[in-house]
Amino acid sequence: QSETSDKSSAESDSEPEVEQVSVYHKLLATLKPCPESESEEEEDESESEEDGESETEMDSEGSQEVGEADGGEEDKNDVPDQEEATDTAEWMLGQEQADGTDTSCDPSHGVIEFTDVKHESEFSLETNFMEDESGDCNADKRDSNSSQAFSEDPFKQHMDKELEEKEVEEMSTLPRTSSQSKWPRLGQLTFSSSLEKHKILKADRDVDVKQLYLHKPLESTWPKVNKQFLPSVSKPSDPSFTPLQRELFCIMNTYRDLFYPERNALTNGEEIRHAYCLHALNHVLKANAQVLSNNAKRRDQKPGTDNDDYRDQGLTRPKVLMIVPFRECALRIVHILISLLEVNDKRKIDVSNKKRFKGEFGSDPEEKPPNLKRPEDYEAIFAGNIDDHFRIGVAILQKSMRLYAPFYSSDIIIASPLGMRTIIGAEGEKKRDFDFLSSIEILIIDQADIYLMQNWEHVLHLMKHINLLPLDSHGVDFSRVRMLNLNNWSKYYRQTLLFSALQDPQINSVFNKHCFNYVGQVAVRNVPLRGSISHVVVQLPHVFRKLEAENLTSVIDARFQFFIDKVLPEYRDAIMSHTLIYVPSYFDYVRLRNYFKKEELNFTHICEYTKKAAVCRARRFFLKGEKQFLLFTERFHFYKRYTIKGIRNLIFYELPTYSHFYGEICNMMKATDNGVDATWTCTVLYSKYDAQKLAAVVGIERTAQMLQSKKNVHLFVTGEN
Repeated sequence: QSETSDKSSAESDSEPEVEQVSVYHKLLATLKPCPESESEEEEDESESEEDGESETEMDSEGSQEVGEADGGEEDKNDVPDQEEATDTAEWMLGQEQADGTDTSCDPSHGVIEFTDVKHESEFSLETNFMEDESGDCNADKRDSNSSQAFSEDPFKQHMDKELEEKEVEEMSTLPRTSSQSKWPRLGQLTFSSSLEKHKILKADRDVDVKQLYLHKPLESTWPKVNKQFLPSVSKPSDPSFTPLQRELFCIMNTYRDLFYPERNALTNGEEIRHAYCLHALNHVLKANAQVLSNNAKRRDQKPGTDNDDYRDQGLTRPKVLMIVPFRECALRIVHILISLLEVNDKRKIDVSNKKRFKGEFGSDPEEKPPNLKRPEDYEAIFAGNIDDHFRIGVAILQKSMRLYAPFYSSDIIIASPLGMRTIIGAEGEKKRDFDFLSSIEILIIDQADIYLMQNWEHVLHLMKHINLLPLDSHGVDFSRVRMLNLNNWSKYYRQTLLFSALQDPQINSVFNKHCFNYVGQVAVRNVPLRGSISHVVVQLPHVFRKLEAENLTSVIDARFQFFIDKVLPEYRDAIMSHTLIYVPSYFDYVRLRNYFKKEELNFTHICEYTKKAAVCRARRFFLKGEKQFLLFTERFHFYKRYTIKGIRNLIFYELPTYSHFYGEICNMMKATDNGVDATWTCTVLYSKYDAQKLAAVVGIERTAQMLQSKKNVHLFVTGEN
């Protein structure tokens, strides 16, 4: 396919007839430019109690949207910065061209979209054939010689299945039937499907790599790559998977959708990343091997022969889309993919643009001050390059990998939600593109919980534009396109793998409403027996106050009314000073801040957009008691993890998204030196729609009692001897 078909690339102004200026640039052009010398790190820090604390980048697109919620009344100190979107632009512009990469664009647009022209023909699926000496070729021949093995391959079974219109109609109209199963490591699983004939999958206690239908190189490379997670003495029958990986991969390999809400950056995050990289690469290698093999067959057939047996492609080439929050995650994924393709030290694969990739996705260890004290989970999540605005195409062909491949020449796309949002664009924009999402066969959304802290709208926007019929043909050979793609049934074949650190209604909604896999869905649904309240070490009475709401849409207003009518009057007295109000939603924070201003209450406030100097002032005023109330957003705590001193009274306006934040905030009270003799209080607002969050804090048994009880107030005490 021609280079001009890649609408995600920006061509030189000297070639106006093929100029492709992406919506990425258009959005950046609308951003308010920031002087180079200004950054949060350069704020006046003379009043800071924690000098040298680094600032974490925010989702610049999310900043624009939530910043407008206040109707223009946002304080000067709380104006969302726009510089994050262009923080790497000038550095990119100053770099020299490398590896034949065409990076020409209009400098006024700020950020460069890369197009690798040099390696285009080398990585074209249409013009290449199987290499005789390649291990891939042998694997393909081996499969062809054994029709039984070929037909039992999960990839072939899934992609070659021809759905009937009646089945498609059933999936669109009939409710899903579900059943439960308990697995040794994953725990409680819920299997659901619209097609009744699919049975529950049973856990395999022992897995032989040779029975997993891995493509040839992966059989030998996977055990070596995954060795770091395995115990020194492993079972002979299962030498290459951890118990968690084995059960996850068994589900992935059946091409069912999977939702796993127990991903932990500290414990199992890298295990999971390796497992889904193995599955994605296995899928891509099989799909590409099938195309290359059919290329040879078509080349050898007699002229004029019309054969419909070679339908082996989608309408566009990208097959796998990986959504990750930070550049560091993309860096680790690419390293895993390279390791899985390298059979040994002597057979290194050729990786195009590797040096440039390391420069842009890597990080300098010296950038982070070594004296910062943060929780372990914070260090794990925010390790490396935490820029959240990126996308990169990866093409894989036999022994070579091409980074920065144009999207329409890529097999795998790795991107952040913001990176996808800026190329998909919005309705009415001239320069937007989402055709490359039309034939995605595996969608992997990793660390979904972090997108709740960035901008969840970007995820929803992506889900609305995936697996749609493309607006342009992009040079595709329609005689090679699968019927499922031509029938616009791609979404019924797409496998979605969703990994999160928590259960959340918004994440559940994506899994339930945007996943249509004909094979069905598998969701891990373990209930928390002990809540995070058990981690509170200070002696503290926790008063949980239930508010009534008619439906989910009215709960926001009901919560606000309940707070100002029932809760706030109890804290207006000067004796209830040092009151911190924890607010998970930025919109609720804006609403409360405006109400406090209107009522002329003595308060200060900190949100994720507050400048560092203003944060220091607010913390000092609150500690000294000069301000009675402190409004405090969850996203600020997520990105900064400052210890707020001086808390005597704590109000959770809503239960925290991350259950461990509950214990962290409560335990901040012990940081107050003069608070030993004070009477500390903690009040929590909840409704029946907060069942998942409530269970994560107090445990499932208490949650059931609290939701069923007619009492609206429940008291628990922690830290008692």
